[in-house]
Amino acid sequence: MMNILLNLFVSSGQMTDLLFTEKDLVTSLKDYIRAEENKLEQIKKWADKLDVLSAAATQDPEGFLGHPVNAFKLMKRLNTEWAELESLVLTDMSDVFISNLTIQRQHFPNDDDQTGAAKALMRLQDTYQLDTNIISTGELPGHALTVDDCYDLGKVAYSEADYYHTELWMVQALKQLDEGETSSTVDAITILDYLSYSVYQQGELERALEFTRRLLELDPTHQRANGNLKYFEYQLAKQKKVEGREEGEEAEGRGQKGGTRGRPDDYLPERKKYEELCRGEGIRMTPRRQSRLFCRYYDNNRHPRYVIGPVKEEDEWDRPRIVRYHDIVSDKEMEKVKELAKPRLRRATVHDPQTGKLTTAHYRVSKSAWLGAYEHPVVDKINQRIEDITGLDVTTAEDLQVANYGVGGQYEPHFDFGRKDEPDAFEELGTGNRIATWLLYMSDVQAGGATVFTDVRAAVWPKKGTAVFWYNLYPSGEGDYRTRHAACPVLVGNKWVSNKWIHERGQEFRRRCGLQEMD
Repeated sequence: MMNILLNLFVSSGQMTDLLFTEKDLVTSLKDYIRAEENKLEQIKKWADKLDVLSAAATQDPEGFLGHPVNAFKLMKRLNTEWAELESLVLTDMSDVFISNLTIQRQHFPNDDDQTGAAKALMRLQDTYQLDTNIISTGELPGHALTVDDCYDLGKVAYSEADYYHTELWMVQALKQLDEGETSSTVDAITILDYLSYSVYQQGELERALEFTRRLLELDPTHQRANGNLKYFEYQLAKQKKVEGREEGEEAEGRGQKGGTRGRPDDYLPERKKYEELCRGEGIRMTPRRQSRLFCRYYDNNRHPRYVIGPVKEEDEWDRPRIVRYHDIVSDKEMEKVKELAKPRLRRATVHDPQTGKLTTAHYRVSKSAWLGAYEHPVVDKINQRIEDITGLDVTTAEDLQVANYGVGGQYEPHFDFGRKDEPDAFEELGTGNRIATWLLYMSDVQAGGATVFTDVRAAVWPKKGTAVFWYNLYPSGEGDYRTRHAACPVLVGNKWVSNKWIHERGQEFRRRCGLQEMD
Protein backbone atom coordinates (compact mmCIF):
# COMPACT_ATOMS: atom_id res chain seq x y z
CA MET A 1 0.00 0.00 0.00
CA MET A 2 1.17 3.48 -0.80
CA ASN A 3 1.55 5.89 2.06
CA ILE A 4 2.59 9.39 1.06
CA LEU A 5 4.49 8.41 -2.05
CA LEU A 6 4.28 10.23 -5.34
CA ASN A 7 4.13 13.56 -3.53
CA LEU A 8 6.03 15.11 -6.39
CA PHE A 9 5.56 12.63 -9.19
CA VAL A 10 1.81 12.97 -9.52
CA SER A 11 1.67 16.68 -10.26
CA SER A 12 2.55 17.29 -13.89
CA GLY A 13 2.70 21.02 -13.22
CA GLN A 14 5.57 20.52 -10.79
CA MET A 15 7.15 17.85 -12.98
CA THR A 16 7.25 20.44 -15.77
CA ASP A 17 9.15 22.79 -13.44
CA LEU A 18 11.64 19.99 -12.74
CA LEU A 19 12.22 19.50 -16.46
CA PHE A 20 13.22 23.13 -16.84
CA THR A 21 15.34 22.92 -13.67
CA GLU A 22 17.21 19.99 -15.20
CA LYS A 23 17.60 21.91 -18.48
CA ASP A 24 19.19 24.82 -16.58
CA LEU A 25 21.50 22.42 -14.74
CA VAL A 26 22.63 20.85 -18.02
CA THR A 27 23.45 24.33 -19.34
CA SER A 28 25.40 25.05 -16.15
CA LEU A 29 27.21 21.71 -16.45
CA LYS A 30 28.24 22.50 -20.04
CA ASP A 31 29.56 25.89 -18.90
CA TYR A 32 31.63 24.09 -16.28
CA ILE A 33 32.97 21.61 -18.88
CA ARG A 34 33.98 24.51 -21.16
CA ALA A 35 35.74 26.24 -18.27
CA GLU A 36 37.65 23.04 -17.43
CA GLU A 37 38.56 22.55 -21.08
CA ASN A 38 39.88 26.14 -21.32
CA LYS A 39 41.88 25.62 -18.15
CA LEU A 40 43.39 22.37 -19.43
CA GLU A 41 44.14 24.00 -22.78
CA GLN A 42 46.15 26.73 -21.03
CA ILE A 43 48.04 24.14 -18.97
CA LYS A 44 48.70 22.06 -22.08
CA LYS A 45 50.12 25.08 -23.96
CA TRP A 46 52.39 25.86 -21.02
CA ALA A 47 53.56 22.24 -20.81
CA ASP A 48 54.24 22.04 -24.57
CA LYS A 49 56.20 25.31 -24.52
CA LEU A 50 58.32 24.16 -21.58
CA ASP A 51 58.82 20.74 -23.13
CA VAL A 52 60.40 22.30 -26.22
CA LEU A 53 62.44 24.73 -24.13
CA SER A 54 63.78 22.16 -21.65
CA ALA A 55 64.63 19.72 -24.46
CA ALA A 56 66.81 22.36 -26.10
CA ALA A 57 68.31 23.61 -22.80
CA THR A 58 69.33 20.20 -21.48
CA GLN A 59 71.32 19.38 -24.64
CA ASP A 60 73.90 22.03 -23.67
CA PRO A 61 73.05 23.28 -20.16
CA GLU A 62 76.20 25.37 -19.69
CA GLY A 63 75.90 27.00 -23.08
CA PHE A 64 72.21 27.66 -22.51
CA LEU A 65 72.73 29.21 -19.09
CA GLY A 66 75.75 31.14 -20.34
CA HIS A 67 73.31 33.47 -22.01
CA PRO A 68 72.15 36.05 -19.42
CA VAL A 69 68.58 36.20 -20.84
CA ASN A 70 68.15 32.44 -20.47
CA ALA A 71 69.47 32.59 -16.91
CA PHE A 72 67.04 35.41 -16.05
CA LYS A 73 64.06 33.62 -17.61
CA LEU A 74 64.86 30.38 -15.73
CA MET A 75 64.88 32.31 -12.44
CA LYS A 76 61.63 34.03 -13.39
CA ARG A 77 59.91 30.80 -14.37
CA LEU A 78 60.86 28.96 -11.21
CA ASN A 79 60.19 31.86 -8.89
CA THR A 80 57.01 33.28 -10.46
CA GLU A 81 55.54 31.40 -13.39
CA TRP A 82 55.45 27.93 -11.81
CA ALA A 83 53.61 29.49 -8.84
CA GLU A 84 51.11 30.99 -11.28
CA LEU A 85 50.70 27.58 -12.94
CA GLU A 86 50.16 26.00 -9.54
CA SER A 87 47.47 28.57 -8.82
CA LEU A 88 45.80 27.84 -12.19
CA VAL A 89 45.85 24.06 -11.56
CA LEU A 90 44.37 24.56 -8.08
CA THR A 91 41.62 26.87 -9.35
CA ASP A 92 38.27 25.07 -8.91
CA MET A 93 36.21 25.76 -12.02
CA SER A 94 33.22 23.86 -10.58
CA ASP A 95 32.25 26.51 -8.01
CA VAL A 96 29.43 28.05 -10.08
CA PHE A 97 28.03 24.69 -11.13
CA ILE A 98 28.18 23.23 -7.60
CA SER A 99 26.54 26.36 -6.18
CA ASN A 100 23.74 26.14 -8.75
CA LEU A 101 23.31 22.43 -8.09
CA THR A 102 23.13 22.98 -4.32
CA ILE A 103 20.43 25.62 -4.72
CA GLN A 104 18.34 23.45 -7.06
CA ARG A 105 18.80 20.23 -5.09
CA GLN A 106 16.31 21.38 -2.45
CA HIS A 107 13.59 21.01 -5.11
CA PHE A 108 14.74 17.57 -6.24
CA PRO A 109 12.65 14.43 -5.65
CA ASN A 110 13.73 12.15 -2.84
CA ASP A 111 13.83 8.36 -2.43
CA ASP A 112 10.13 8.26 -1.61
CA ASP A 113 9.32 10.15 -4.81
CA GLN A 114 11.40 7.76 -6.89
CA THR A 115 9.73 4.77 -5.22
CA GLY A 116 6.35 6.38 -5.83
CA ALA A 117 7.15 6.85 -9.50
CA ALA A 118 8.08 3.18 -9.77
CA LYS A 119 4.83 2.15 -8.09
CA ALA A 120 2.86 4.39 -10.43
CA LEU A 121 4.45 2.66 -13.41
CA MET A 122 3.51 -0.74 -12.01
CA ARG A 123 -0.03 0.48 -11.27
CA LEU A 124 -0.38 1.55 -14.90
CA GLN A 125 1.04 -1.79 -15.99
CA ASP A 126 -1.70 -3.61 -14.06
CA THR A 127 -4.61 -1.29 -14.79
CA TYR A 128 -4.05 -1.13 -18.53
CA GLN A 129 -2.59 -4.65 -18.86
CA LEU A 130 0.70 -3.49 -20.33
CA ASP A 131 3.44 -5.99 -21.02
CA THR A 132 6.81 -5.14 -19.45
CA ASN A 133 8.38 -5.33 -22.91
CA ILE A 134 5.94 -2.74 -24.29
CA ILE A 135 6.87 -0.33 -21.52
CA SER A 136 10.59 -1.07 -21.58
CA THR A 137 11.13 -0.88 -25.34
CA GLY A 138 9.35 2.46 -25.65
CA GLU A 139 6.29 1.18 -27.54
CA LEU A 140 4.30 3.10 -24.97
CA PRO A 141 5.06 6.72 -26.00
CA GLY A 142 8.28 7.71 -24.28
CA HIS A 143 11.86 6.59 -23.79
CA ALA A 144 12.95 2.97 -23.47
CA LEU A 145 14.05 1.51 -20.13
CA THR A 146 17.57 0.16 -19.62
CA VAL A 147 18.53 -3.03 -17.79
CA ASP A 148 19.31 -0.86 -14.76
CA ASP A 149 15.87 0.79 -14.94
CA CYS A 150 14.09 -2.58 -15.06
CA TYR A 151 16.26 -3.86 -12.21
CA ASP A 152 15.44 -0.80 -10.08
CA LEU A 153 11.71 -1.31 -10.68
CA GLY A 154 12.06 -4.93 -9.62
CA LYS A 155 13.92 -3.88 -6.47
CA VAL A 156 11.13 -1.47 -5.49
CA ALA A 157 8.59 -4.30 -5.82
CA TYR A 158 10.89 -6.62 -3.86
CA SER A 159 11.19 -4.11 -1.01
CA GLU A 160 7.38 -4.19 -0.75
CA ALA A 161 7.34 -8.03 -0.76
CA ASP A 162 5.55 -7.80 -4.11
CA TYR A 163 7.16 -10.83 -5.70
CA TYR A 164 4.79 -10.82 -8.69
CA HIS A 165 6.12 -7.50 -10.00
CA THR A 166 9.66 -8.35 -8.85
CA GLU A 167 9.59 -11.34 -11.18
CA LEU A 168 8.12 -9.37 -14.12
CA TRP A 169 10.78 -6.66 -14.03
CA MET A 170 13.75 -8.91 -13.19
CA VAL A 171 12.80 -11.18 -16.13
CA GLN A 172 12.71 -8.11 -18.38
CA ALA A 173 16.11 -6.95 -17.07
CA LEU A 174 17.57 -10.41 -17.73
CA LYS A 175 16.03 -10.52 -21.21
CA GLN A 176 17.61 -7.20 -22.19
CA LEU A 177 20.93 -8.28 -20.72
CA ASP A 178 20.80 -11.54 -22.70
CA GLU A 179 20.04 -9.54 -25.85
CA GLY A 180 23.35 -7.77 -25.51
CA GLU A 181 22.69 -4.49 -23.71
CA THR A 182 26.15 -3.44 -22.55
CA SER A 183 25.59 -0.22 -20.61
CA SER A 184 24.29 -2.02 -17.51
CA THR A 185 25.98 -1.67 -14.11
CA VAL A 186 24.08 -4.71 -12.79
CA ASP A 187 25.06 -8.24 -13.76
CA ALA A 188 23.07 -11.40 -14.49
CA ILE A 189 24.14 -12.97 -11.17
CA THR A 190 22.44 -10.25 -9.13
CA ILE A 191 19.28 -10.38 -11.26
CA LEU A 192 19.09 -14.19 -11.05
CA ASP A 193 19.48 -14.00 -7.27
CA TYR A 194 16.34 -11.82 -7.02
CA LEU A 195 14.51 -13.91 -9.63
CA SER A 196 15.03 -17.27 -7.97
CA TYR A 197 13.75 -15.99 -4.63
CA SER A 198 10.76 -14.11 -6.07
CA VAL A 199 9.48 -17.12 -8.04
CA TYR A 200 10.07 -19.37 -5.00
CA GLN A 201 7.92 -17.03 -2.91
CA GLN A 202 5.17 -17.50 -5.50
CA GLY A 203 5.34 -21.27 -5.15
CA GLU A 204 7.29 -22.13 -8.31
CA LEU A 205 10.00 -24.42 -6.98
CA GLU A 206 11.10 -25.80 -10.34
CA ARG A 207 11.64 -22.34 -11.84
CA ALA A 208 13.40 -21.20 -8.65
CA LEU A 209 15.73 -24.19 -9.03
CA GLU A 210 16.26 -23.43 -12.72
CA PHE A 211 17.27 -19.79 -12.01
CA THR A 212 19.53 -20.90 -9.12
CA ARG A 213 21.35 -23.40 -11.33
CA ARG A 214 21.85 -20.77 -14.01
CA LEU A 215 23.29 -18.42 -11.37
CA LEU A 216 25.73 -21.09 -10.18
CA GLU A 217 26.92 -21.68 -13.74
CA LEU A 218 28.05 -18.04 -13.72
CA ASP A 219 29.38 -18.09 -10.15
CA PRO A 220 29.87 -21.58 -8.65
CA THR A 221 31.06 -20.07 -5.35
CA HIS A 222 27.93 -17.98 -4.71
CA GLN A 223 27.22 -18.81 -1.06
CA ARG A 224 23.49 -18.01 -0.93
CA ALA A 225 22.77 -19.73 -4.24
CA ASN A 226 24.54 -22.92 -3.08
CA GLY A 227 22.43 -22.91 0.08
CA ASN A 228 19.25 -22.26 -1.90
CA LEU A 229 20.07 -25.03 -4.38
CA LYS A 230 20.12 -27.66 -1.62
CA TYR A 231 16.99 -26.25 0.00
CA PHE A 232 15.01 -26.06 -3.26
CA GLU A 233 16.07 -29.60 -4.25
CA TYR A 234 14.95 -30.87 -0.83
CA GLN A 235 11.61 -29.06 -1.05
CA LEU A 236 11.01 -30.31 -4.60
CA ALA A 237 11.75 -33.92 -3.62
CA LYS A 238 9.41 -33.54 -0.66
CA GLN A 239 6.69 -32.11 -2.90
CA LYS A 240 6.98 -34.98 -5.40
CA LYS A 241 6.76 -37.50 -2.57
CA VAL A 242 3.53 -35.87 -1.38
CA GLU A 243 2.18 -35.90 -4.93
CA GLY A 244 3.00 -39.58 -5.25
CA ARG A 245 1.22 -40.40 -1.97
CA GLU A 246 -1.89 -38.47 -2.83
CA GLU A 247 -1.95 -39.65 -6.45
CA GLY A 248 -2.76 -36.38 -8.09
CA GLU A 249 -4.68 -34.76 -5.22
CA GLU A 250 -3.48 -31.27 -4.65
CA ALA A 251 -1.72 -30.86 -1.31
CA GLU A 252 -2.63 -27.65 0.48
CA GLY A 253 0.09 -25.03 0.14
CA ARG A 254 2.64 -27.44 -1.30
CA GLY A 255 5.76 -25.90 -2.75
CA GLN A 256 4.73 -22.46 -1.52
CA LYS A 257 6.33 -20.05 0.87
CA GLY A 258 3.50 -17.78 1.94
CA GLY A 259 2.71 -16.67 -1.61
CA THR A 260 0.64 -17.44 -4.68
CA ARG A 261 1.34 -17.19 -8.36
CA GLY A 262 0.08 -14.01 -9.97
CA ARG A 263 -0.77 -10.54 -8.76
CA PRO A 264 -1.42 -10.44 -5.00
CA ASP A 265 -4.80 -9.43 -3.60
CA ASP A 266 -5.00 -6.00 -2.01
CA TYR A 267 -7.28 -3.81 0.10
CA LEU A 268 -9.71 -2.93 -2.73
CA PRO A 269 -12.30 -5.70 -3.28
CA GLU A 270 -13.54 -4.14 -6.52
CA ARG A 271 -10.08 -3.74 -8.00
CA LYS A 272 -10.82 -5.96 -11.02
CA LYS A 273 -14.07 -4.15 -11.88
CA TYR A 274 -12.43 -0.74 -11.42
CA GLU A 275 -9.53 -1.57 -13.72
CA GLU A 276 -11.81 -3.09 -16.37
CA LEU A 277 -13.82 0.13 -16.50
CA CYS A 278 -10.62 2.17 -16.75
CA ARG A 279 -9.75 0.17 -19.86
CA GLY A 280 -13.24 0.77 -21.27
CA GLU A 281 -14.33 -2.82 -20.64
CA GLY A 282 -17.53 -4.10 -19.00
CA ILE A 283 -19.51 -0.87 -19.31
CA ARG A 284 -23.21 -1.63 -18.79
CA MET A 285 -24.98 0.54 -21.31
CA THR A 286 -27.11 -1.43 -23.74
CA PRO A 287 -28.09 0.08 -27.11
CA ARG A 288 -31.68 0.35 -25.85
CA ARG A 289 -30.64 2.36 -22.79
CA GLN A 290 -28.28 4.40 -24.95
CA SER A 291 -31.18 5.37 -27.22
CA ARG A 292 -32.90 7.04 -24.27
CA LEU A 293 -30.00 9.41 -23.65
CA PHE A 294 -30.23 12.79 -25.36
CA CYS A 295 -28.40 16.03 -26.02
CA ARG A 296 -30.27 19.31 -25.62
CA TYR A 297 -29.94 23.03 -25.18
CA TYR A 298 -30.64 23.76 -21.53
CA ASP A 299 -31.73 27.05 -19.95
CA ASN A 300 -32.70 25.82 -16.44
CA ASN A 301 -36.35 26.83 -16.63
CA ARG A 302 -35.66 30.01 -18.60
CA HIS A 303 -32.97 31.32 -16.30
CA PRO A 304 -32.30 34.96 -17.29
CA ARG A 305 -28.65 34.25 -18.05
CA TYR A 306 -29.43 31.32 -20.36
CA VAL A 307 -32.66 32.21 -22.15
CA ILE A 308 -30.80 33.68 -25.11
CA GLY A 309 -27.65 31.53 -24.84
CA PRO A 310 -28.60 28.13 -23.38
CA VAL A 311 -25.89 25.63 -22.49
CA LYS A 312 -25.28 22.32 -24.24
CA GLU A 313 -26.36 19.48 -21.95
CA GLU A 314 -25.73 15.79 -22.71
CA ASP A 315 -26.99 12.74 -20.82
CA GLU A 316 -24.01 10.53 -19.89
CA TRP A 317 -25.91 8.00 -17.77
CA ASP A 318 -29.49 7.37 -16.72
CA ARG A 319 -29.47 5.71 -13.28
CA PRO A 320 -28.00 7.58 -11.46
CA ARG A 321 -28.47 10.54 -13.75
CA ILE A 322 -25.12 11.97 -14.83
CA VAL A 323 -25.12 14.90 -17.23
CA ARG A 324 -22.31 16.66 -19.07
CA TYR A 325 -22.25 20.36 -19.96
CA HIS A 326 -20.17 21.25 -23.01
CA ASP A 327 -18.14 24.47 -23.54
CA ILE A 328 -19.04 25.52 -20.03
CA VAL A 329 -15.82 27.45 -19.36
CA SER A 330 -13.40 29.17 -21.71
CA ASP A 331 -9.73 28.32 -22.23
CA LYS A 332 -8.81 31.68 -20.73
CA GLU A 333 -10.81 30.95 -17.56
CA MET A 334 -9.29 27.49 -17.19
CA GLU A 335 -5.75 28.80 -17.63
CA LYS A 336 -6.39 31.42 -14.94
CA VAL A 337 -7.66 28.76 -12.52
CA LYS A 338 -4.54 26.65 -13.16
CA GLU A 339 -2.33 29.70 -12.71
CA LEU A 340 -3.94 30.46 -9.34
CA ALA A 341 -3.71 26.84 -8.20
CA LYS A 342 -0.16 25.93 -9.29
CA PRO A 343 1.75 27.65 -6.47
CA ARG A 344 -0.50 26.00 -3.88
CA LEU A 345 -0.65 22.43 -5.15
CA ARG A 346 -0.24 20.04 -2.23
CA ARG A 347 -0.89 16.36 -1.69
CA ALA A 348 -4.66 15.87 -2.08
CA THR A 349 -6.65 15.10 1.08
CA VAL A 350 -9.83 13.24 1.99
CA HIS A 351 -12.22 13.46 4.94
CA ASP A 352 -11.29 11.00 7.68
CA PRO A 353 -14.57 9.28 8.68
CA GLN A 354 -13.33 8.83 12.25
CA THR A 355 -12.21 12.40 12.95
CA GLY A 356 -14.13 14.32 10.28
CA LYS A 357 -10.88 16.12 9.42
CA LEU A 358 -8.90 16.32 6.20
CA THR A 359 -6.04 13.87 5.83
CA THR A 360 -3.94 12.26 3.10
CA ALA A 361 -4.76 8.73 1.93
CA HIS A 362 -2.96 6.03 -0.06
CA TYR A 363 -5.90 5.68 -2.45
CA ARG A 364 -5.85 9.30 -3.58
CA VAL A 365 -2.75 10.15 -5.58
CA SER A 366 -2.87 13.69 -6.90
CA LYS A 367 -2.07 17.26 -5.95
CA SER A 368 -4.77 19.79 -5.21
CA ALA A 369 -5.39 23.38 -4.19
CA TRP A 370 -8.47 25.17 -2.88
CA LEU A 371 -9.65 28.47 -4.38
CA GLY A 372 -12.13 30.76 -2.64
CA ALA A 373 -14.59 32.93 -4.58
CA TYR A 374 -12.98 36.08 -3.16
CA GLU A 375 -9.55 35.26 -4.60
CA HIS A 376 -10.23 36.18 -8.20
CA PRO A 377 -13.26 37.21 -10.28
CA VAL A 378 -12.88 34.12 -12.48
CA VAL A 379 -13.48 31.81 -9.48
CA ASP A 380 -16.55 33.81 -8.49
CA LYS A 381 -17.78 33.61 -12.10
CA ILE A 382 -17.42 29.83 -12.21
CA ASN A 383 -19.21 29.45 -8.87
CA GLN A 384 -22.08 31.62 -10.13
CA ARG A 385 -22.29 29.59 -13.32
CA ILE A 386 -22.55 26.36 -11.30
CA GLU A 387 -25.41 27.86 -9.26
CA ASP A 388 -27.25 29.16 -12.33
CA ILE A 389 -27.03 25.85 -14.21
CA THR A 390 -27.71 23.42 -11.35
CA GLY A 391 -30.22 25.64 -9.54
CA LEU A 392 -28.45 24.87 -6.26
CA ASP A 393 -27.17 27.37 -3.70
CA VAL A 394 -23.34 27.36 -3.74
CA THR A 395 -22.86 29.74 -0.82
CA THR A 396 -22.73 26.70 1.49
CA ALA A 397 -20.60 24.66 -0.92
CA GLU A 398 -16.93 23.92 -0.37
CA ASP A 399 -14.34 26.05 -2.13
CA LEU A 400 -13.42 25.16 -5.68
CA GLN A 401 -10.88 22.33 -5.50
CA VAL A 402 -8.35 22.17 -8.32
CA ALA A 403 -6.54 18.85 -8.82
CA ASN A 404 -3.63 17.88 -11.04
CA TYR A 405 -3.02 14.22 -11.88
CA GLY A 406 0.26 13.38 -13.56
CA VAL A 407 1.09 10.01 -15.11
CA GLY A 408 -0.15 7.33 -12.70
CA GLY A 409 -2.25 9.81 -10.70
CA GLN A 410 -5.57 8.36 -9.53
CA TYR A 411 -8.37 8.43 -6.95
CA GLU A 412 -9.62 4.94 -6.17
CA PRO A 413 -13.35 4.12 -5.76
CA HIS A 414 -15.00 6.26 -3.10
CA PHE A 415 -18.19 8.09 -2.17
CA ASP A 416 -18.35 11.87 -2.13
CA PHE A 417 -21.08 11.89 0.54
CA GLY A 418 -20.78 10.96 4.20
CA ARG A 419 -22.38 7.60 4.95
CA LYS A 420 -24.38 6.57 8.02
CA ASP A 421 -21.30 5.06 9.63
CA GLU A 422 -19.57 8.44 9.23
CA PRO A 423 -21.87 10.76 11.22
CA ASP A 424 -19.15 13.35 11.78
CA ALA A 425 -17.83 13.43 8.20
CA PHE A 426 -18.71 17.10 7.55
CA GLU A 427 -19.72 18.20 11.03
CA GLU A 428 -17.05 20.89 11.20
CA LEU A 429 -18.48 22.55 8.07
CA GLY A 430 -21.99 22.79 9.55
CA THR A 431 -23.58 22.63 6.10
CA GLY A 432 -24.87 19.07 6.03
CA ASN A 433 -23.91 16.29 3.67
CA ARG A 434 -22.61 16.65 0.10
CA ILE A 435 -25.80 16.68 -1.93
CA ALA A 436 -24.15 16.96 -5.38
CA THR A 437 -20.85 16.97 -7.24
CA TRP A 438 -19.77 19.24 -10.12
CA LEU A 439 -16.63 18.02 -11.88
CA LEU A 440 -14.97 20.25 -14.48
CA TYR A 441 -12.37 18.82 -16.86
CA MET A 442 -9.70 21.43 -17.58
CA SER A 443 -7.55 19.35 -19.95
CA ASP A 444 -7.83 16.56 -22.44
CA VAL A 445 -6.00 13.34 -21.54
CA GLN A 446 -4.17 11.37 -24.22
CA ALA A 447 -4.83 8.00 -22.58
CA GLY A 448 -6.46 6.90 -19.33
CA GLY A 449 -7.85 9.23 -16.70
CA ALA A 450 -11.54 8.31 -17.04
CA THR A 451 -14.07 8.88 -14.25
CA VAL A 452 -15.72 5.51 -13.63
CA PHE A 453 -18.74 4.57 -11.51
CA THR A 454 -18.00 1.05 -10.27
CA ASP A 455 -21.43 0.14 -8.88
CA VAL A 456 -23.31 0.78 -12.14
CA ARG A 457 -20.31 0.12 -14.44
CA ALA A 458 -20.34 3.54 -16.08
CA ALA A 459 -17.41 5.51 -17.50
CA VAL A 460 -17.07 9.20 -18.35
CA TRP A 461 -14.03 10.33 -20.33
CA PRO A 462 -12.25 13.68 -19.81
CA LYS A 463 -12.95 16.40 -22.35
CA LYS A 464 -11.50 19.87 -21.88
CA GLY A 465 -14.02 22.60 -21.13
CA THR A 466 -16.83 20.21 -20.14
CA ALA A 467 -18.31 19.51 -16.70
CA VAL A 468 -20.22 16.51 -15.39
CA PHE A 469 -22.82 16.78 -12.63
CA TRP A 470 -24.66 14.27 -10.46
CA TYR A 471 -26.56 14.09 -7.17
CA ASN A 472 -24.93 12.11 -4.38
CA LEU A 473 -28.11 12.00 -2.28
CA TYR A 474 -31.68 10.98 -3.03
CA PRO A 475 -34.37 13.64 -2.45
CA SER A 476 -34.98 11.90 0.90
CA GLY A 477 -31.44 12.78 1.99
CA GLU A 478 -30.29 9.16 1.88
CA GLY A 479 -26.98 8.48 0.16
CA ASP A 480 -27.08 7.13 -3.38
CA TYR A 481 -24.62 4.25 -3.27
CA ARG A 482 -24.72 3.98 -7.06
CA THR A 483 -22.52 7.11 -7.20
CA ARG A 484 -19.40 5.30 -5.95
CA HIS A 485 -16.79 6.47 -8.42
CA ALA A 486 -13.07 6.71 -9.14
CA ALA A 487 -10.53 8.67 -11.16
CA CYS A 488 -8.58 6.16 -13.27
CA PRO A 489 -4.78 6.44 -13.49
CA VAL A 490 -3.49 8.76 -16.20
CA LEU A 491 -1.61 6.60 -18.69
CA VAL A 492 -0.32 9.28 -21.06
CA GLY A 493 -0.83 13.00 -20.58
CA ASN A 494 -1.71 15.48 -17.89
CA LYS A 495 -5.11 15.72 -16.22
CA TRP A 496 -6.42 18.92 -14.68
CA VAL A 497 -9.85 18.99 -13.03
CA SER A 498 -11.70 21.22 -10.63
CA ASN A 499 -14.66 20.18 -8.57
CA LYS A 500 -17.34 21.77 -6.45
CA TRP A 501 -18.94 19.79 -3.67
CA ILE A 502 -22.38 21.26 -3.00
CA HIS A 503 -23.92 20.74 0.46
CA GLU A 504 -27.47 20.28 1.75
CA ARG A 505 -27.88 23.58 3.58
CA GLY A 506 -29.52 26.18 1.37
CA GLN A 507 -31.14 23.62 -0.92
CA GLU A 508 -34.34 23.18 1.14
CA PHE A 509 -36.47 25.06 -1.41
CA ARG A 510 -34.29 24.36 -4.44
CA ARG A 511 -34.38 20.59 -4.27
CA ARG A 512 -37.25 19.71 -2.00
CA CYS A 513 -36.99 16.72 0.30
CA GLY A 514 -38.88 13.58 -0.72
CA LEU A 515 -39.93 10.71 1.52
CA GLN A 516 -39.05 8.05 -1.03
CA GLU A 517 -35.62 7.05 -2.19
CA MET A 518 -35.85 7.81 -5.89
CA ASP A 519 -33.93 9.48 -8.71
